[in-house]
Amino acid sequence: MTDGMKIGREGEELACGYLVEKGFQILKRNERMPGGELDIIALSPDRTLVFVEVKTVSKNNTLGIGPEDEMSRSKLNKFRKAAYLYANSNPKLIDDEVGWRLDVLAITKTGSSFGVTHYENV
Repeated sequence: MTDGMKIGREGEELACGYLVEKGFQILKRNERMPGGELDIIALSPDRTLVFVEVKTVSKNNTLGIGPEDEMSRSKLNKFRKAAYLYANSNPKLIDDEVGWRLDVLAITKTGSSFGVTHYENV
């Protein structure tokens, strides 16, 4: 496993813990859909179906790129398409009052600690 894959996996584990602490129920992880993968599918405390993209970077990266910088327009489009396909295939998971949304968790690893920024409804 490469360092990037290891950091990504650590980031996803941390993201799930963060979401559970915030009252989310994790439904699925790493769900493959045509055109992309959904990192985390969860229900928020208000029963909104939430698709979460996790972007994790090490503070030690030499380019000074933050996790938010990893969310390019094409990645966002793939994320939207995969979420749309999943939502349409699973209408029973969607509460008509609150619907569904796309969130991004930007995680920065510094040594053995992590910082999390949660962007809702991207």
